[in-house]
Amino acid sequence: METVQTKTDAFVARRGLSGGHRQTLASFFLSHRAALPPAEARFIDVEPGVKVLAHCHWQSDRQSALTVIIVHGLEGSSDSTYMLGIAAKGLAAGMNVVRMNQRNCGGTEGLAPTLYHSGRSQDVAAVAQNLIDQDHISRFALAGFSMGGNLVLKLAGEWGSGGPAQFRAVAAVCPAVNLAASADALHLPSNRLYELYFLWNLNRRLRAKARLFPGAFDTSRLRGIRSLREFDDRITAFYCGFTGADDYYDRAAAAHVVDRIAVPTFILNAANDPFIRILPETRCRILSNPHITFVETEDGGHCSYLAKPNGSSDGRWAESQVVEFLRQF
Repeated sequence: METVQTKTDAFVARRGLSGGHRQTLASFFLSHRAALPPAEARFIDVEPGVKVLAHCHWQSDRQSALTVIIVHGLEGSSDSTYMLGIAAKGLAAGMNVVRMNQRNCGGTEGLAPTLYHSGRSQDVAAVAQNLIDQDHISRFALAGFSMGGNLVLKLAGEWGSGGPAQFRAVAAVCPAVNLAASADALHLPSNRLYELYFLWNLNRRLRAKARLFPGAFDTSRLRGIRSLREFDDRITAFYCGFTGADDYYDRAAAAHVVDRIAVPTFILNAANDPFIRILPETRCRILSNPHITFVETEDGGHCSYLAKPNGSSDGRWAESQVVEFLRQF
C-alpha cells in the first residue's frame, strides 16, 4: 500500500467564490444549519473535575454501525456548520455520529477549571472510551477540522498500532499539524481579519472563565496581546503547563507523530488555505506513511470547499469527501 499524494482539480469552487479568502469568508457568511434529528446530549468525564459535552446521533442498531467522532476547530463548537454537515451526511450514510465539544466550548465554560488547547488529544480518547464502555460500539473513526484535525491525527499517532481494537480510521480537513507556522501565518497582514476574530473570541472566553472561577485566571494578562502567538505565550502556555508558546506549539503538534499512524487516514488540504501551513519535513512524514491518503486541492480555502449545489449535493465538498472515505469502514 503506497501513500497517495494527489493535487486534484476534482473540487470546483462555486461560481464567484474561487480563491482562498473568498472561500474562507463565504463559508462563514453562508453558513447553514443541516436538518438533524434531536441528539442525545452526553456529559463525559475526560479527567477528574473536567467534563465535555458531546451530542450523539444514533442509528437504530448503534452497536453495529460505524461511529464517527467529530472534533471542531479553534473557537468552534458542536454547532459549527461543518459539524452539522458531517452529522447529517454521516447519519444518511448509516453511521452513528458524535459531535464533540472541546472543553469550554459549546457553552460549557463552567464544566472545566482549565482551558482547552491543541494538544488535548486525550480528551478525544476519553470520549471514545466512554462510547466503547457505555454503548459497546463495535468500531469507530475520528474526524477533525483545523485544530480538531491536529487533535485527531495526534491521537492516532500516539496510539500507533496500540489503539483500541475498535479504532478503524481517521480523517482530517485542513489540519493545523504545524502549529507554530500556522499561528505565525495568521499574523500576516492579509490574515489579520481572521486573527482578530480568533483573539476577540479567546479574550471573551478567558473573561468568562475568570468570572466562573474567581482567582483562577488573571485577565490583566490579556493587556497588550496583539497576536495569537502572544495569546498562546501569555495565556495558553501559562495556564496549561507549557514554558511558552514555542514549547506549546512543539509539544501539541501532530507533525511529530503522523508517521506512526497505523490506521487508514485521509488528509484533505487546500493549497490556498490562508493560514494553515504544512512544513516540508511534515509533508515528508505524511508521504512516508503508507496508511495515509493525502489530497491537496488548488482551491478550497480554510475548511470551506464550497462547490455548486445540485440535486444530490449541498455543495459542501469536504464534508462529502470525508463521509465517502468513511463509508468503506
